[in-house]
Amino acid sequence: MAELLYRIGRFAARRHWTVIGSWLALLAVTAVTYVSFAGALSSNITLPDTPTTRVSQQLERDFEGTGGGNGAIVVETTDGSPFTDAQKRELAKLFDRVAAVDDVAEVADPFATQDRLDESEQQVADGRRRLEEGLAQLDAGQAQIDAGREALAQQRAQARAAGTLAQLRPQLEAAEQRLDAGQAELDRQRAAVEKRSAPLELGATVSRLSAPYRTVSEDGSAAIANVTFDVAINEVSAEAKTEIEDLVSDAGVDGVELHASQDIAQTVPSILGPGEIAGVVIAAIVLTVMLGTLLGAALPLVTALLGVGVASLASLSFSGIVDFVSVTPVLGVMLGLAVGIDYSLFIINRHRRQLKQGAALHESIGLANGTSGNAVVFAGVTVIVALLALNVTGVGFLGLMGTVGAVAVLVAILMAITLTPAILSLVGNRILRRRERERLAAGERDGADAVTERDRPMSTTRAWAVLALGIAALLAVAAPATQMRLGLPDGSTQPPDSSGYRAYQVQAEKFGDGFNGPLLVVADLPAAVAEDEVLAEQAAIGQAIHDVGDVVAVVPIGASEDRTSLAFQVVPERWPSSESTELLVHELRELTPQTAAGGEAELGVAGNASANIDISEQLADVLPLYLVLVVGLSLLILVVVFRSILVPLTATLGFVLSLLAAFGGITAIFQLGFLADVFGVHEPGPVLSFLPIIATGILFGLAMDYQLFLVSGMRESYAHGAPARVAVQHGLHAGRAVVTAAAIIMISVFAGFVFSHDATIKPIGFGLAFGVLLDAFVVRMLIIPAAMHLLGEKAWWLPRWLDRILPDVDVEGARLERSHPGAASPDHGGTHARR
Repeated sequence: MAELLYRIGRFAARRHWTVIGSWLALLAVTAVTYVSFAGALSSNITLPDTPTTRVSQQLERDFEGTGGGNGAIVVETTDGSPFTDAQKRELAKLFDRVAAVDDVAEVADPFATQDRLDESEQQVADGRRRLEEGLAQLDAGQAQIDAGREALAQQRAQARAAGTLAQLRPQLEAAEQRLDAGQAELDRQRAAVEKRSAPLELGATVSRLSAPYRTVSEDGSAAIANVTFDVAINEVSAEAKTEIEDLVSDAGVDGVELHASQDIAQTVPSILGPGEIAGVVIAAIVLTVMLGTLLGAALPLVTALLGVGVASLASLSFSGIVDFVSVTPVLGVMLGLAVGIDYSLFIINRHRRQLKQGAALHESIGLANGTSGNAVVFAGVTVIVALLALNVTGVGFLGLMGTVGAVAVLVAILMAITLTPAILSLVGNRILRRRERERLAAGERDGADAVTERDRPMSTTRAWAVLALGIAALLAVAAPATQMRLGLPDGSTQPPDSSGYRAYQVQAEKFGDGFNGPLLVVADLPAAVAEDEVLAEQAAIGQAIHDVGDVVAVVPIGASEDRTSLAFQVVPERWPSSESTELLVHELRELTPQTAAGGEAELGVAGNASANIDISEQLADVLPLYLVLVVGLSLLILVVVFRSILVPLTATLGFVLSLLAAFGGITAIFQLGFLADVFGVHEPGPVLSFLPIIATGILFGLAMDYQLFLVSGMRESYAHGAPARVAVQHGLHAGRAVVTAAAIIMISVFAGFVFSHDATIKPIGFGLAFGVLLDAFVVRMLIIPAAMHLLGEKAWWLPRWLDRILPDVDVEGARLERSHPGAASPDHGGTHARR
């Protein structure tokens, strides 16, 4: 591989305009394909075959008008007063216009709906009042009959005492017959009343359970218009959502503010905003300090930006065929910028060092491409493999994110090993500082990278102290991760000035937290019920759902056509991402309520809150599998690269420590609210559900990058005969400056995304930046050198049988340097070379 890269570097250096022109042409082609074939991005994250999707499919199949997605238009008066009749009429016209938008099935007028709810409640109240009045009349009639019977008994006793019973018997019997007839009529009326009272009591139960559900707030100043779509929310076209947003924002109803809920007003995050640009500026400053010239600093930035353009446009060209989650291209940009700058920097740094040692321009470019470029390819392939492994999780959108990220890294690698040599040839010796060029012209040459006094090993006491303190610090930072909860963003996490956030807040303040995440519950009955038995089942099952607790309202939606299933809308007590709501969903799914007919019903739960819970739990379930896969891959790759057992083991354990610490930092800030104001987290909540998996894949690849660039220098020094502990320090000193610069660049690029307004991008940017910070500066530069010092010669131990079968990948390109001595070879001061 090193020899091939050497030749590619030489070719690119000789034909620099051809290479540059080819990349520009490719950029133009991807731009054309993007314009021609790109589709809309979606902010909805869905998974097939979850409990929620199965219930949603049942609703769509068996309950007319309930299977589509739902959103809301929240309206409120600006002064907090009740809506006027004129405002209600204007809003009704608006709702009619929204209902005419494609993909919209219905928009419920909240004022008409609330009137119907109030009327239904009043009807139940009037019915109960009339029932009570009827029962009171029956009780009064019964009292009269009872009094008549008592009077008749007294007359009978008096007649018997007076001996006139025989004469009065016909009159007494006639009176008794009249009383019996009255009693019979009274019993008939009571039976009729009681027959009417049974459904009335059931209706009262249903009314009581659903009474807290409202579409207009109690003070009359806010209302919720439910928007029902023909299709699932993730299938609603972006054009339809945009049209609804435009209608809402341009409504112009005096004294009224309107807000589309997050399900409708979903924003696609910007790929390059002010924060991201600031990250690139910081990277440029670091490059300028590192390389000493503006030209040298511009070169990695140009290649990285061009690579990001090619990768992003190429990937998005398929967005018309494949559903892209909006965060997917942003992740590609994030990775493409970070690794693109770093990979180009590694090659440029090696080229500059060789030029200062007197190498010819094209020979130096070829050697830099074959040595540092070889390490770049190996490190980049490691990142690509980790990202492509996301497809193993079986989660579609994660696999696509990994694939797009892998494409961005692949383009960055190709840019580094082709375009970077071409531009280096074009700029020539101007890649050096002016003073360095003057010394080179005067015949001065930098010495080879030999072992010196500065490479003296650290003390064993210091090594133990660094190892212990480093591990303790990482474990302390990782501690909050034990409380990590996973979830997806809801309206509360949107930017405070967004429509989705305001809609969420109005519903929470005016109606209650649970109105932001109502649940759809389907009860499967043991057998079909008669039409007149549906109300009894709704009352029995609705009461059982309410009795679970943390439920505000249970509203019957209807029965399936065959009346084997009933549907309810359940409003939880707490907000959608709360632990209470998550527990409620599980309890409802486990509940088997008794039906009115005596059997047991089975419950299923759907709705946006339920879907988010299912997605988060499924992602949490695949995380351990993916972590094992990545750790195993790490060990295998590093054994091949370093021809050692203990070096890969320490590297992998270090990665696990830095990963857990990164999880701890993410949990502390985004879930527990520590330093929330500093990072612009206005509403702490569960950690983004797919962040741990994404962070695991990306941080693994980047950790292996730094491991390769630092420890390969140690191995090279050891292979040339330096004592093991001296080789550790020599490799650390040789690679520390460039790895430090590369890590700062990567951290600054990732950190730029922390200032994104998007609730999905912000934690990803922080997690990656914080993870790189810990892994590069704590694990790779402190813990790993200390561990390798303590291991000494044992660090490079490898069983002979394994040594014979392992391929010698020569990541550092030592054989290439021996076969192409175009630059001074490093002298490590050893007396013999080890394989």
